[in-house]
Amino acid sequence: MNASHRSCIRLVNAEFYAWHGVHEEERRLGGRYEVDAELRFDFRPAAETDDVSKTVDYTLAYETIREIVTGRKAALIESLACRIAEALMLQFPSLNGVTVKVRKRSLPLGGLCDFAEAEHQIDRA
Repeated sequence: MNASHRSCIRLVNAEFYAWHGVHEEERRLGGRYEVDAELRFDFRPAAETDDVSKTVDYTLAYETIREIVTGRKAALIESLACRIAEALMLQFPSLNGVTVKVRKRSLPLGGLCDFAEAEHQIDRA
């Protein structure tokens, strides 16, 4: 069959409590952060054989995300999105690309806003 295939695994709304932010109070009190990760690769070999060793282990991907979000502090959610995307691409050579979104719920804006979100995408050349 002459067809184009695109497949991915998504981790959606992984939630963590962490201590990031521009303001000292944000870093002291902490806040809720949410992460989405889209891991793009050809998972047909895994699907055809039902073999977990031929896919991306999303348990390991989640652990990488958790370590980054709850680890070294960052002023910006943009920094977290880039760190996560780069780490996932290094960890999983089979990935063709990754898109990471990081959301921050508690915003010091002086008004109402559900969240701020930063998105970073990497595609293998």
